[in-house]
Amino acid sequence: MTTHNRVTTALLLAAGTGSRLRPLTKNAPKCLTEVGGRPILERLVNNLRELEIERLVVVIGHLGDRIREFLDDMAGNMQVEYIISHRYRTTNNIYSLWLARKHIREPFLLVESDLVFDAALSEDMVYPDKIAISRIRPWMIGTTVTVGPGKRVTAFHVGSGEENDASRYKTVNIYSLSAPTWNRTVTRLDRYISDGRVGEYYEAVFAEMVADGTLSFEAAFFDPDRWYEIDTMADLGEAERMFGGMRHRHVTPDTTIGIRTARRGPLASVTMND
Repeated sequence: MTTHNRVTTALLLAAGTGSRLRPLTKNAPKCLTEVGGRPILERLVNNLRELEIERLVVVIGHLGDRIREFLDDMAGNMQVEYIISHRYRTTNNIYSLWLARKHIREPFLLVESDLVFDAALSEDMVYPDKIAISRIRPWMIGTTVTVGPGKRVTAFHVGSGEENDASRYKTVNIYSLSAPTWNRTVTRLDRYISDGRVGEYYEAVFAEMVADGTLSFEAAFFDPDRWYEIDTMADLGEAERMFGGMRHRHVTPDTTIGIRTARRGPLASVTMND
């Protein structure tokens, strides 16, 4: 692969309320929860910087101003743009992904904002049409995939983790999409949203498209002991043991964040009729 094929745009989904981490997420978004003394969002931005990502598009909702404030201080030379999901309380990540349809036309890296992982694991993900997966561990729940010849994903199994099925792997919730793949995905997302299916996971769309042959992902394998998805307090404790061993803190409204004079990306307010 040549360097001109590298993805330089990333889409970060960070609109959710993080309800399973309450009370930590009552006054601050989940991505500002600290693991090993560092906010999840800081770790993500540093990882994206190592991958030479130049443009970051962030879908925000719950306490989005806190995310904006934090990124103004953290993003450095990375161009940051924001999309507001006004329906974040009543929709799932399929809606957040759909909101990005008019703001991203190029290949991009899709990342969820509750992940902690070693940056070195994601080096292969900067090339289009990849999916990050790992061997299943007991803590992993949710969507799995079956991988066939040539490391191609042959099926998605939404909402089902089969720990003892050697043919299945857990999705890490990091994907890279080429422009043609994204265009086909937007068409399918439009159909789901117009049908009112805003409470589903975007993996339902990927599953349908892989099944009918309109989507193809090549697997990039993550070490299952070097990444963690943080949804609950138990997850947070395990991530602490894996990534720092420090007692977790959370960025609260009283936490002082040094704000420099920074360029703010355009704030795109998007509604269902956009």
